[in-house]
Amino acid sequence: MPAVLTPLLAVFGIMLIGTLVQKTKLLPLETDQVLNQYVYYIAFPAIMLITLAQTPINDILHWGYIAGFSVAMLISYVITFAVSLLASPTQKAVATMRALNATFGNTAFIGMPLMAILFPGNQVALAAAAIASLLSVLIFALALVSLEVLGSNNQTSALKIVTLALIRNPIVVGSVIGISLSAMTVTLPDSLALMIKQLGMTSSPCALFAIGMVLAKSAQHQTSKQLINYQQLIDISAVNMVKLFIQPCITFLLMTSLKVDSQLISMGVMLAALPTAASVYLLAQRYNTLVITSAQGILFGTLVTFISLPLLEALLLG
Repeated sequence: MPAVLTPLLAVFGIMLIGTLVQKTKLLPLETDQVLNQYVYYIAFPAIMLITLAQTPINDILHWGYIAGFSVAMLISYVITFAVSLLASPTQKAVATMRALNATFGNTAFIGMPLMAILFPGNQVALAAAAIASLLSVLIFALALVSLEVLGSNNQTSALKIVTLALIRNPIVVGSVIGISLSAMTVTLPDSLALMIKQLGMTSSPCALFAIGMVLAKSAQHQTSKQLINYQQLIDISAVNMVKLFIQPCITFLLMTSLKVDSQLISMGVMLAALPTAASVYLLAQRYNTLVITSAQGILFGTLVTFISLPLLEALLLG
């Protein structure tokens, strides 16, 4: 079995367990909401803080890699946002969520173990995944601020809304603290670091479990026998086309033109080709925008990568 399938099977398995638990009603109906709040306010900020804090700044500063990966994300984001607005000019929040679904990959839960499996003992591989996670946080923050600005009903200036959104958001705060600790070379006490890491490691499993529960709920509430309707199928297909195929292609072209090391290019392209992260669903639910479509899109994208990632691995590393 291709090594790349190991983390994908884990992701799919956790979502499947969440679906089965929801269908059998082993847990209270609102369990998915409780899990989402826990991940949003505690677990995900913890994993970003400790990952960034324990990544040396020098390992982050591969400028060609950073530029190639971040610009590819930004181009994919803009393309998706613009096309969505052309289709629905008044639905800017929906366009924002579609753009985030098309760019924010699962570089933490899948990317880290994937790099460790494909490049055993290579610290650069883990740093590449950490860099990708950091850059993904920035695109996540862009979408977050956009949703905060769009959701504001008062006359407060956009700058104030942006500032308040960044200050109050636990994910952004955790990331800023982590980057600051790394830049100042501050080493956290072992017990504190272990506590934060243990909390952070629960983020993706809990989010994926909640997604499985939401998928089961969405199936129960469908008026037809189909799991998804026509509009959702279009959304899911288009978003995953950008995320799984267009973004990796742009990443490859940009990194090649910037003369990035060939091994780093392979790492960057593989990380760019990962399915959408579960945290996108958390944001969708928080702002009540494309909640079911985001959950279904993450599941669909993960299933597609069972085929696309082994093929990509063969092309880049074969």
